[in-house]
Amino acid sequence: MNGWHAMIGQFPFEWAQYAFMHNALLAVIIVSPLFALLGCMVINNQMAFFSEAIGHAALTGIAIGVLAGLGNPIWSMIAIAVLMAFVITLLRHRSAASADTIIGLVMSFAVALGVVLLSRGGGFAKYSRYLIGDILTITPGEIAGAAALLVFIVGVWLVFFNRFALTFLNRPLAKSRGINVWLVEGLFAAAVALVVTVSIPWIGLLVINSLLILPAAASRNLARNTAQYHAFAIAISLVSGALGLIGSYYWNTASGATIVLFAMAFFLISLVIRRR
Repeated sequence: MNGWHAMIGQFPFEWAQYAFMHNALLAVIIVSPLFALLGCMVINNQMAFFSEAIGHAALTGIAIGVLAGLGNPIWSMIAIAVLMAFVITLLRHRSAASADTIIGLVMSFAVALGVVLLSRGGGFAKYSRYLIGDILTITPGEIAGAAALLVFIVGVWLVFFNRFALTFLNRPLAKSRGINVWLVEGLFAAAVALVVTVSIPWIGLLVINSLLILPAAASRNLARNTAQYHAFAIAISLVSGALGLIGSYYWNTASGATIVLFAMAFFLISLVIRRR
């Protein structure tokens, strides 16, 4: 970290003189590829509503963590989010209801349960920081955790990408090739749940799904093959993250929401480029 602080501290900008901005920028560089990689598959398989539901399920995780007396409810958030991901995956294949109906039901239940538990005694307001997020408070230990998560997700992507793609493209064909589609779908759902939940304290529950889908959606307007699709998504996510972080410093706004606004700007630009 000392080398990183020394390098960024040489930049001739006001924001570069603060250690918390150095930490936040490094976190953006680490987290952005995670959202880009998962977002590409989420967009391809029309799972944006699914990732939104997983994010909202974190409210119940926060509530359970509070009731259990945990100082930091991140582990209960992860556990509930992964559980909800598997429940949605199971119900999608065992119920006659449509996928969006199942996701909507699970999300409504998770949000309602979380709000009920957190609002007991009128104490909901103190948990509003999870709704907005604050990447400026990220610690070196949390950065190390995000880096480990990046390595894990990239490893999963390298090993399972073809199985992810074939399963979501044609489930019966994937079965005929000997792929355990339940395992593949559950693993992807758990990966989305893990990344979304871990990032909520930094990005904010209200906007985190936008950060997941906007770079991938913009990339899809520009890319002509799978390699370009992922490369453009990572580049857009990184640039949006850096510009949004720096912009939030000068405008005194929430970092997560400002990053999303820049990502939306890139999406609109991609639409113009696509039409031409």
